[in-house]
Amino acid sequence: MRVIDGRHASTARLLPWTGTGGKPCYVIGNGTGYVSRRADEVEDIQLDMAYELLGHADGLLAEPGVTPPQLHFLASRLSECLEQVHRIAESRGSRLEAALPQPELPEAEPPYPAPPQSAPPHPEPPWPQANSETTP
Repeated sequence: MRVIDGRHASTARLLPWTGTGGKPCYVIGNGTGYVSRRADEVEDIQLDMAYELLGHADGLLAEPGVTPPQLHFLASRLSECLEQVHRIAESRGSRLEAALPQPELPEAEPPYPAPPQSAPPHPEPPWPQANSETTP
């Protein structure tokens, strides 16, 4: 999401955590502030946890005596990790999209037709010229 304040554009970044009621949280800025750095750290932790959980899932699913509660717990944790990784991907994708040059938009046409340009004034008719037929 790109936010323009009149002087320059900045990006609204989707943060890797949610607010009250599960609503998305955003930070607006150039990506160098405290909240952006903290979000980078949280994303790194979430991605590391997802990778470790995948390794745990491989091991657990290879065991012959896995119980239904173990599988349920694993599926719940995998679902949480997938949600976090999806949020990270969405955030990074929107920041990449915002960093791309934006195409120039064509100028909007007025909602009503422009009045016709006034035609140049017609030249004055020439004054009658004296000739042999009109001169006394």
